[in-house]
Amino acid sequence: MHSRTPGAARPPQRRSLLLATAAAILAASAAPAFAQGGSYPSKPITMVVPFPPGGPTDLVARVLAQKLSEQLGQNVLVDNRGGANGNIGAQLVAKAPADGYTLLYNTSSIALSPALYKSVSYDVQKDFAPVALVAVVPLALVTHPSVPASNVKEFVAYAKAHPGKLSYGSAGNGNVTHLGAFQFVQANGIDAAHVPYKGSAPADVDLVGGQIQFMTDTVNSVMAFVRDKRMKMLAVTTAKRMSLFPDVPTLAESGMPGFEVGAWQGVMVPAGTPAPVVERLNAEIVKALKASDVRERLALQGAEPLGSTPAEYGAYVRKELARWAGVVKATGVTLD
Repeated sequence: MHSRTPGAARPPQRRSLLLATAAAILAASAAPAFAQGGSYPSKPITMVVPFPPGGPTDLVARVLAQKLSEQLGQNVLVDNRGGANGNIGAQLVAKAPADGYTLLYNTSSIALSPALYKSVSYDVQKDFAPVALVAVVPLALVTHPSVPASNVKEFVAYAKAHPGKLSYGSAGNGNVTHLGAFQFVQANGIDAAHVPYKGSAPADVDLVGGQIQFMTDTVNSVMAFVRDKRMKMLAVTTAKRMSLFPDVPTLAESGMPGFEVGAWQGVMVPAGTPAPVVERLNAEIVKALKASDVRERLALQGAEPLGSTPAEYGAYVRKELARWAGVVKATGVTLD
């Protein structure tokens, strides 16, 4: 008969079995809490904004991040990773752990890039899980004050009377500000030159200075210039008029039925993020967008709050991918 002294090591097989059993018990006890969202989040969350700080996208993202921090009881930290029309930040999130602690605050550029770039290092539909559509920042058709037109009809007539004499700016080749203006020009048979800039700010400066005559830019980029009369706003690109500018008609009202373009924004996470985490994030984002203080702050940025389910956002992205592929092909623009 064999005996074992107290404290003697257990046989390796038995020790391994005990460790495995303990791990299984811990996992089983943690699973229900995780599935119910009770353990998430347990640490700060990083929200990657793939554009520079201080820009129109960053300003809206920070409003949401602050509110989510309050609601979740954990800091939601904004990490600006600008470059390549949003692709650098998107690539970073696509490769991040699928645990709900790295979010992508994406814009409509994510639906443009597959058509614009010869190669993109991520697949929008395979590498990301949609969480929620957050907001849309409408575009506005603006002109230099010297342009003798007070509405879209007069502007189109003026532009057609001066073929090749006008130029329009954008925040860059393939940017939604470029593609929105391109559609407007094409639909109305206007002969005008496109001048791409490195962002909205320098384009706005040149429009105010008269170097270019018109553009379609995000409302939050131009509203200060419009209010001090250094630009004229002829129309907005939303389906309905904006509460900020109730007297400004939509392009759909101004001879382009059904026209709607905006710099929409949303939140995505790496594919494979657990469904309970996605659902928790969605619920918190929708809750935040209903808060009066958030809606007021977004309005000051010219942003219209939206909100959606993850499935609705996924369907919206698929629709936008197909839509912009056709527009980009028509422009002939490709980027490296």
